Amino acid sequence: MLDYVEIIGNKLPHPVTLFAGLALMVVLISWIGYLTGTSAQHPVDGEMIYAKSLLSGEGVRWMYENILHNFLKFPPLGYVLVVMVGIGAAEGSGLFSTMIRALVLGAPKRLITAAIVLAGVVSGLAVEAGYVILIPLGAMIFHALGRHPMAGLAAAFTGVSGGFGANFFIGSVDPILSGISESAAQMIIPDIVVNPAVNYYFMIASSFVVLLAGTWVTEKIVEPRLGAYKGTAERMPIEQMTLKEKKGLRNAGWALLVTLAILAITVIPENGLFRDPESGSVLHSPFFRGIIIGILLMFFFPALAYGITVGTIRNDKDLVRHIGKSMSTMGGYIVLVFFAAQFVYFFNYSNLGIIFAIKGANTLQSIGLTGIPLIVGFVILSAFINMFMGSASAKWAIMAPVFVPMLMLIDPPYHPGLTQAAFRIGDSLTNLITPMMSYFALIVTFAEKYDRRYGIGTIISTMLPYTIILGIAWIALLVVWMLLGVPLGPDGPLYIG
Repeated sequence: MLDYVEIIGNKLPHPVTLFAGLALMVVLISWIGYLTGTSAQHPVDGEMIYAKSLLSGEGVRWMYENILHNFLKFPPLGYVLVVMVGIGAAEGSGLFSTMIRALVLGAPKRLITAAIVLAGVVSGLAVEAGYVILIPLGAMIFHALGRHPMAGLAAAFTGVSGGFGANFFIGSVDPILSGISESAAQMIIPDIVVNPAVNYYFMIASSFVVLLAGTWVTEKIVEPRLGAYKGTAERMPIEQMTLKEKKGLRNAGWALLVTLAILAITVIPENGLFRDPESGSVLHSPFFRGIIIGILLMFFFPALAYGITVGTIRNDKDLVRHIGKSMSTMGGYIVLVFFAAQFVYFFNYSNLGIIFAIKGANTLQSIGLTGIPLIVGFVILSAFINMFMGSASAKWAIMAPVFVPMLMLIDPPYHPGLTQAAFRIGDSLTNLITPMMSYFALIVTFAEKYDRRYGIGTIISTMLPYTIILGIAWIALLVVWMLLGVPLGPDGPLYIG
């Protein structure tokens, strides 16, 4: 079955081509929908909504005038480019890689597995650092300690990739997903805002699930199955942190504390600068509407302090070079966003999105599939789709315009943050076993270092127990969360209204 998954997945076009094709498909379907009188009654105000053709004179004029506007106003574009300024500084200065080494090297031997999984979760702040640095480091550490290197690789892989939906901090992926969710939700509620921290409380709780499940599976299932390592790979010494690096981390920590303190002063006092000036609210305030700038500052100033201390940032030119290098990797993403934005806004203009959402919501209610079974089913659907398509943002850009409005229209109406959280769980679970994941080939390369016979099948069979156990534990957490009615994050209720 997995061989077939790989074959089918490899036949999928590039995500850019996929979105371009989907945009053209929406144009054609909108014309057909218009000719056939496709419509639905809005459940809130009772108004009839009809499909609008993008091939009519009005539709063609709208496309011509709005293609550029669609691209510029697509929320994930600005969010990601802004936060990459801070992430680029942190990655280029060496702060991320040193943080990961400090976390792993500072842990007692009996906690080394947990430390590696935890480091993987935290490395989600900078995806490349996790895949490129931590995963081979996890194998190296286990090998150096006389344990099977594949178990260390698997533990790190679980934290990095399985922890896509879990973290203790807001990272670069959060504004991407929330921006897409917001665009989709505005089909139903035009002024709704989905902030990047909408899943934050749930992400923190999920981090502990990934940590505990990843550690337990490694030590109780994967490592015993692998047995003793009998390969011939030479044990590599793990480079200890220098005094300068330790001082740099301390200074970065102080810089972060000062940044957090200044931000706190703007919202904690009743007359705080970034509170809502009329109501005094914190959740609905300039602070959370501009949270992406807060995230940028929390990366930027610690990176600056670290880089100046260790010498990786000696002047403004070094800083700009680090940020520029990080931004240079975003070219493919910008091209992807251009076509994804057209798909999303074509879908919105044609009214197909809201019509499908209303009809889908009516179907779900007519068959009685609502509540917890519906959300669990959506987690499983997301996990299944992830087996064939690797890019999380590309998948969500396709799924959100249908499922976010659909789940906002059922009874009770689910907040976009809940739909997004369910998607993140499903996507995380099968990241570990799908060859379609963009870094999967790199993982195989790391494994081959310890045994030439290791291949895709080795990685999938090693990681499958993590997918199963983590899936059971994570879905259980979501079910308990829904039963308790706990908010998913700041301004992130389970239900609308």
